[in-house]
Amino acid sequence: MKGITVLGAGSYGTALAIQLARRGTPVCLWGRDKAALAAMDASRLNARYLPEAHFPVGLSASSDLVQAIESAADVLVVVPSQALRETLGKIAPLLTPNQGIACAMKGLEAGTGKLVHEVVAEELGEDRPLAVISGPTFAKELGLGLPTAVTVASAHPGYAERIAAALHGDGFRAYTASDVVGVEIGGSVKNVLAIAVGIADGLGLGANTRAALITRGLAEIMRLGESLGARAETLMGLSGLGDLVLTCTDNQSRNRRMGLLLAQGKSVAEATAEIQQVVEGVRVAPEVRRLAQRQGVSMPITDVICRVLLGEISPVEAVRSLATRPLKAESD
Repeated sequence: MKGITVLGAGSYGTALAIQLARRGTPVCLWGRDKAALAAMDASRLNARYLPEAHFPVGLSASSDLVQAIESAADVLVVVPSQALRETLGKIAPLLTPNQGIACAMKGLEAGTGKLVHEVVAEELGEDRPLAVISGPTFAKELGLGLPTAVTVASAHPGYAERIAAALHGDGFRAYTASDVVGVEIGGSVKNVLAIAVGIADGLGLGANTRAALITRGLAEIMRLGESLGARAETLMGLSGLGDLVLTCTDNQSRNRRMGLLLAQGKSVAEATAEIQQVVEGVRVAPEVRRLAQRQGVSMPITDVICRVLLGEISPVEAVRSLATRPLKAESD
């Protein structure tokens, strides 16, 4: 029985692989590090990223890409967004026409600002079945089997249902949708906004400020998403508002922790070294700003976070600039 291969053995890829295996799907978890993957397969856990989440029966780990692709009916890509195009280029000659692709990374391509589905279409063709998975999910909680909900979106009839069915159950709810752009935008922009909320909380600005930043951040997500054709109900759902609230309010969020550390006076490099994992909001912030400028969309929170990350202004100056913006209607 062919199952699903998960490309990317970080925390989230491992957690999704565990959930798929829990539901009875044969799963191969692939990563680049041969020694690390062999250790995972032997110990039945990812000791580095999810040391408390043991592998279910049916989950294997491998660094053999050819074998991993050959064993799969579908391929779930969970690599950092900057590695997406390279990864797709490697698997393109290995894929058969019947194999579908699902993507669970959150971000835009560096240098181009392209969305995940655009990169997939360029590398694998527009006819390849594609689904994107996003929602309020911390890998640790998912790996431990705590209740979780995501959106699985696809423009291909039936493919969202196919991937959702493989994930759904045991406390995990997978909702289907057709609004791929909305799901991608919500999952990308919320990381930038979480840095802003982390900065405000790190400066001790209180719950009022946190609520204001989340709400006005949602307005930025809505403006950008709708300019690209996303639906308001998607942006107000799990992959938009839900993921935004989660990422902004809990210290499991690497992006929120980045903001907290910046507020302490740490540099981006120092904060990244302390967090010890990819902080997607740092990478995606300039791409979100570039995309907003191209669409003619105002995103003042995103703009000041880009300036903080570039070292142009301090966290205190960023908050001050937002607080002193001119009077305007809330709907603008």
